[in-house]
Amino acid sequence: SDEEMVSNFLQMERDALAAMLEAKMEPAVVEEEEKQSEEIVVQDGAYATQRHLLRGSENGDINEGGKDETVAIHDFSNAQYYGSVSIGTPPQSFKVIFDTGSSNLWVPKEGCSHCGYKIFGLGKDKYNHSKSSSYKENGEEFKIVYGSGAVNGFFSKETVTVSDDVSVTGMDFAEVTDAGGLGIGYVMGRFDGIMGLAFSSISIKGKPTFMDLLLEQNVLKEPIFSFYLGDNTEGELTFGGVDEEKYEGEIEYVDLISSTYWEIDVDGISAGDYSMGKTTAIVDSGTSLLTGPKKEVSKLALQVGAKPNMVRKSFDLYH
Repeated sequence: SDEEMVSNFLQMERDALAAMLEAKMEPAVVEEEEKQSEEIVVQDGAYATQRHLLRGSENGDINEGGKDETVAIHDFSNAQYYGSVSIGTPPQSFKVIFDTGSSNLWVPKEGCSHCGYKIFGLGKDKYNHSKSSSYKENGEEFKIVYGSGAVNGFFSKETVTVSDDVSVTGMDFAEVTDAGGLGIGYVMGRFDGIMGLAFSSISIKGKPTFMDLLLEQNVLKEPIFSFYLGDNTEGELTFGGVDEEKYEGEIEYVDLISSTYWEIDVDGISAGDYSMGKTTAIVDSGTSLLTGPKKEVSKLALQVGAKPNMVRKSFDLYH
């Protein structure tokens, strides 16, 4: 079932990260043979339409007074890509994965359980709302379920900022009290929390996303965010535009087929003697793995020389 596939995928990702850290090697699950920096640009017509209504102008895509700012994306062994976000006044800084596969912002709160151990250098930065003048109580339950368990907490309202001054006020985010559901991948990972960049249709409690609020509060120059992912080096995430120095030629935009995840049509997939026809895929910045139906992935993996890993129920390809 789809639920089992997602559950197995999440567990596989955590196991792969743990194995990589222990062996000081980088397994790749059916990845491209040549890893290249890649520019991913995402834009949705609904956002453009919303921007048009907010502006009250004929050109709904451009806000001349808006901003386009860049966040440095740090690369941890081509397995985790994370950057900084600030919450509160004065700002409290956190390392987050900017994740197009989810829609909520969450960080651990003071006293969080299963949130790393500073004695091993694996502690997390934790939010303390008593130190913020812009904090507003909400208190609604937050719970998101992953493959091996749940992450629990509660919602609060705050000022949230990325880069120097791309900022929104009154954002509902989660203070996590127990991150046990993320397992060893979180404990050993370099990130504190997750910033969801998918749509509010899949947001817990239907909370507006960071992008929703950026557009509603008239912050961005254009209703766009774009990733440039490095290959074992720094990358960047630009809100409000695209860094034209990071590519040549013209960008070709691909229509979304749903405003949930960043889901697109794929015309076909091929490698060696393997090929399959039209399917759909999710562009997910929160993972370094490729995943799909077991039967098709097995065929594809063998064509690129990947070896089955029965423990993690995956295929490993070492470069």
